[in-house]
Amino acid sequence: MEERGIDLDHATVQRWGVKYTSLIEAEFRKQKKTVGSSWRMDETYIKIKGIWYYLYRAVDKEGNTIDFLLTKKRDTKAAKRFLVKAIRHNGIPEKITIDGSAANKAAIEEYNSDKGTSIEIRQVKYLNKIVALSQY
Repeated sequence: MEERGIDLDHATVQRWGVKYTSLIEAEFRKQKKTVGSSWRMDETYIKIKGIWYYLYRAVDKEGNTIDFLLTKKRDTKAAKRFLVKAIRHNGIPEKITIDGSAANKAAIEEYNSDKGTSIEIRQVKYLNKIVALSQY
């Protein structure tokens, strides 16, 4: 904007981000490919501006990204929040493969009991390597 001679305050750009992010996300979701019924779900921790966050992510068996979520905590509540978000945007999967995370298992079991679904849970010890490799 400066190149075009327009003087903007950083707060204006931040307000635009808040206002238009949801609209852009909605457009992206419309054009997103449908995902398979077998998911791989995992979480990892990453540092953003010196603060550690947990990145929850899920991919289908073809490697298509299903969804992701950044949280400050790694617990059943955060795992269920991610699961509900992913299901809301992509439908209910037949099975979900997870690592040894007790929080993810508890979240899926809680979702099954709350919603009356029967999502199959499979556990693989080194799932994070499978999810990371399928991202590339």
